[in-house]
Amino acid sequence: MKISSTGMQVQEKTFFKRFDVNFALVIFVLNLIGLINLYSATHGVTTSDHLIRLFTQQIMWLSVGWTIYFVVTLIDYKLFIRLAYPIYFLNVIAMLFVPFVGKKYYGAQRWLDLGFFRYQPSETIKLAIVLVLAGYLAKRVKYGGLGFKDLFVPGVITLIPFILTVKQPDLGTAILIGIISLSMLLFVKVKKSLLVTAALVTMIALPVVWNYGIKKYQKNRILTFIDPGRDPRGTGYNSIQSKIAVGSGRFLGKGFRKGTQSQLEFLPERHTDFIYSVLSEEHGFIGSLTTFILFLILYIMGIRIARQARDKFGALITVGVLSYLFWHVTVNIGMVIGLLPIVGVPLPLLSYGGSSLLSTMAGLGLISSVAYRKYLF
Repeated sequence: MKISSTGMQVQEKTFFKRFDVNFALVIFVLNLIGLINLYSATHGVTTSDHLIRLFTQQIMWLSVGWTIYFVVTLIDYKLFIRLAYPIYFLNVIAMLFVPFVGKKYYGAQRWLDLGFFRYQPSETIKLAIVLVLAGYLAKRVKYGGLGFKDLFVPGVITLIPFILTVKQPDLGTAILIGIISLSMLLFVKVKKSLLVTAALVTMIALPVVWNYGIKKYQKNRILTFIDPGRDPRGTGYNSIQSKIAVGSGRFLGKGFRKGTQSQLEFLPERHTDFIYSVLSEEHGFIGSLTTFILFLILYIMGIRIARQARDKFGALITVGVLSYLFWHVTVNIGMVIGLLPIVGVPLPLLSYGGSSLLSTMAGLGLISSVAYRKYLF
């Protein structure tokens, strides 16, 4: 079958009419900022060859990520209603394998070594939860709010990966899983009586969790967050070095590859968890604020797409992915400037990491798919 050149031109015009170019452009600019900072973070004065190779690997992950973004955009997001549970269960199975065959780094067992790729199931499970909850909640929106029976299934869906993630141990990611699910539930509205009950139960449970639910090093992180000076060479080191890097950047920054904290390797995990510290030190308040504003623009665009979605499922997918993005950015920036305890949470679109980047691009592709189909009637 032949396709005329006129037909192809019509298809191209239709694609660009439906495709949200501005949304994709903001994502691309954030990727570019991430690459610039990653190059600086991995090309310090005494940086090892391993870190230098991470920059070229990130370019490869970005290429794969953008391919996923465009492919997901072209797929009707409604297809994921049927795929949501299979994707979720495959992720849970992968998480069950982690304690037995997972690779351990820095005392945490979170990754499956696939040879060409270290896969972190706790990253992709967040997106799977968004899909499952979007499909479930789209059929159960109630005027008076969701009741206890309505919350049972979302609770189980969230609790299973939450427990498996805590066991790795990765309390920071586990908390994010809970917060993302809670954000989606609050969006569709929960009965006030349930919210009050949940708040009271949480307050009562906190002392029990503190004494029996978290490990000693996790307690130390919280105590060090309150008083970083209590262990400046141990648990407080990361927070202190990060705040020095952020503060020393001042208004305009020290310049590209001129940050002493990052280039002289005082700043730990500068290519992942503390990439925003590198940005702040080298590009100052202006650079960090510009990046923050770009994320804000991305949120505003996403909210607009959610409001224009053709159905509840599309709106809930968008809200879920935005929650995923918002809480990751909030927790990461909060911890590097000393407003939150240090946890292993990367900064979306900027930090190095295959699992995180591909999950983020797939999620943003889902939002793009929702935007793409608002023109189809």
